[in-house]
Amino acid sequence: MSSTQRPVYLDLLKIKLPLPGMVSFAHRVSGALMFLGIPFGLYLLSLSLDGPASFAQARAIATSWWLSPVVILLTWSLCHHLLAGIRFLLMDMEIGVGKKASQGSAIWVAELALVLAAILLVEIYL
Repeated sequence: MSSTQRPVYLDLLKIKLPLPGMVSFAHRVSGALMFLGIPFGLYLLSLSLDGPASFAQARAIATSWWLSPVVILLTWSLCHHLLAGIRFLLMDMEIGVGKKASQGSAIWVAELALVLAAILLVEIYL
């Protein structure tokens, strides 16, 4: 085996991804977070459908201070995954595949996901 065929050690903390790469990575992370949040969401849905008292209990759980970081993270995950997924579908149709367009759409996805998550969180907590 020559030296050119040897595996290369990559330090992932030192690699500087461009914004479209970070959006792509965040899309995968948000998908994993949503998958892991499915049991929690199903539990709250089941609890909320049992009646008015159970709905109030589910709302109390979802808005509790100790669970707020989880709800915030899952809300952002949903928003980001949806918007990045639309971006990737458009890119699959050869729309916005150029460097400048790709950078612009990545900025839109990152910013709009935060804004949409903030709007949803205001609706949840107020």
